[in-house]
Formats: sequence, structure tokens, C-alpha cells
Amino acid sequence: MAGGGVMMIPCVTLNTGHAMPVLGLGTGSSRTPEDLAATLLHAVRHLGYRHLDTASLYGTERAVGAAVADAVRSGAVASRADLFVTSKLWIADARPDRVVPALRESLARLGLDYLDLFLVHWPVALAAAGDGSKDLQVEFDMEGVWRGMEECHRLGLARSVGVSNFSAAKMSRLLAFAVVPPAVNQVEMNVGWRQEKLREVCAENGVVVTAFSPLGALGSDWGSNAVMESGVLRDVAARRGKTVAQVALRWLHEQGVGFVARSFNKERLQQNMDIFNWELTEDDKEMIMQIPQRRACNGEFFVSPNGPYKSLEELWDGEI
Repeated sequence: MAGGGVMMIPCVTLNTGHAMPVLGLGTGSSRTPEDLAATLLHAVRHLGYRHLDTASLYGTERAVGAAVADAVRSGAVASRADLFVTSKLWIADARPDRVVPALRESLARLGLDYLDLFLVHWPVALAAAGDGSKDLQVEFDMEGVWRGMEECHRLGLARSVGVSNFSAAKMSRLLAFAVVPPAVNQVEMNVGWRQEKLREVCAENGVVVTAFSPLGALGSDWGSNAVMESGVLRDVAARRGKTVAQVALRWLHEQGVGFVARSFNKERLQQNMDIFNWELTEDDKEMIMQIPQRRACNGEFFVSPNGPYKSLEELWDGEI
């Protein structure tokens, strides 16, 4: 238990030597900044959350920064060092000359001196900052962008650097030339999309996989009901006296991955924490392995006849 009787979230040690809490709180939200900051502060102060996950795209960096400042000021944590903050490089900045400036802009919005983790949001780039229309997409300069990420690390602006939405094939390409290897690959992963091939490549190379949409993002425009409406998970949950979400998150934890769950409901935020002191049975796990597999966040927005990715197969290197 941490101070105040809140639960301590287990950590995983990244290849940089830094500890990352395995459960992160996602902040992609349309809530007002004040409301979001208050929810985050509650999660830190009363529930024990220590990992806050944001992105330039989300428009929530200021709210996250306000919550971090409030948490330190109010004594909910002893110092900034007690919190783990992740943000991400958007595709409009995924060009070699824009990586370091983009991170500096994120830090200014957050009011922080450094990020704990900075991720390349997608292996996609725009020719110039714009509205993200497909016509502006250009070939993603993986090596050039990664050299920029390494510079962020060298300058101390990001303690660890990594990627998001990279296929197993793209991870292998990146690892072949990376001087500073990626610490994390944050990808869609849940009982309905287990990412076995990708996890194998990452495990062999000391890269931690973090799952976004661990509950399937039901209700979002691309979300899936494969998790929250799964009959298998309902059966397991009923048998164990747990919620469907708790079973889904516990399964991820037992796979050895991190996960970023988003909720703004205080009761569900608490429930998402209550997964570390029990285990699934072999029967539970065998039932879960029968759940059909389908990628939900397929990135079809980035596919275009004139762009670098002309099909979903190209974007995901056939891993669909």
C-alpha cells in the first residue's frame, strides 16, 4: 500500500532502467480541462494511479500538466518524480526536423521539464503540418524520425522513447538500426486482439508492450464489443465474482504487458485497480483463448490510393 491506504500499482522496468507502472490512466477525452484535471487528481490522490498517458493529438496535455502540478502542490505525491507521464508525437510532426521541437511544445503545454516516455504515435507522416488529409501523407522516414527520438532521449527531454501502432515487421526494421532501442510499443491489445506475433518480437528484444483499448474502446467510433460484451468474459467474471473489465485487465496483466485504461467514473477507476491480488485459473485462460480475434483500430484513415500505404495489409505488414 502507498501512503493514504491506496493500492500500489506494480511496475515493469524498461530497457532504460526506469520503472513504468503497468496500469496507466488514458486521457483521450472530450471533457473540459478542469473536469479532466480534477478526475486525474482524484485518481492519483485517492486511488494510487501514478501513470498518466496523453498525446499531442488528444488536446489534453494542459489538463494533465495541471493535474501533475496539483498532485505535487497538494502533497498527493512527494514530487514530480513520483508520477510517470507519457505523451506522443503526432503525424504532423513525424519528420526528422520536427521531433525535438514537437516534444518541447508538448512539455510547454504540460509545464514539465521532461517526459517519462515519448512515443511515435503512428508510423505515418504528413508532408507539412496540416489538417491530416490523406493527400498530405508522405513516406514515413522511420530512421530519420527515430534519430530525432534518440536526440530527445540524449537531451534528457524524454527518459525513455518508444513507438505506438508499429507492426512486428516495423519493430524489426526499427530495432535493426536503433542506437537507443525503443522501450515500449503501445498497441491495440485485448482478449479480442491478442497480438501474439508482435509480443514475441518485442519480448525477444526487451521492448515492453503496452495495450491501449484493453477493454475494446466500446462506444468510440472504431471500438469493438469483443471485450465488454463477451459471453466468455461474462462467464468467467460471474464465476470469480469480478467484473468483465477486471477479468479483461487481469488477463493482460498475466500476459506481462502494460495497459492504459480510460475511465472517468470513480467507481470504475477503483475497480480497474483491483486486479493485482488474484489470478485467473487455467480453465479461465483456456476459455479466453477461444475468443475470436479481430483488429478494431485498423487505421483505415491512413490508407489511400495516392499515399504511402495503399492498403491495410501495407500499413500492418499483413498482420491483420
